[in-house]
Amino acid sequence: MKQQVVRFSPHQNGKVFAVLTAVGSLVVLVPMVLLFSVLSPSSARPPFVMLLTMPLMYLVFGYLMVAIGCALYNFMFRYVGGFEFQVETEVDPS
Repeated sequence: MKQQVVRFSPHQNGKVFAVLTAVGSLVVLVPMVLLFSVLSPSSARPPFVMLLTMPLMYLVFGYLMVAIGCALYNFMFRYVGGFEFQVETEVDPS
């Protein structure tokens, strides 16, 4: 049976994506900052500010981009239709 996605919730999808990208950025940033602090000369300060600003930027811009994308999808759905996918249900033999 074919089904179609009629609407995406901009706020909810934006929140989920923003948190996922912010947490995901920490997975990359923490090792980078630690490596930089070990390998840099003692006079250079490691960019610990990056640990705060980059995940925050990912959070804000991730939310905005996904919310705008969902709102645009919801608007365009009227004119071009939505994503289609096919679903099959398996019958439990027991």
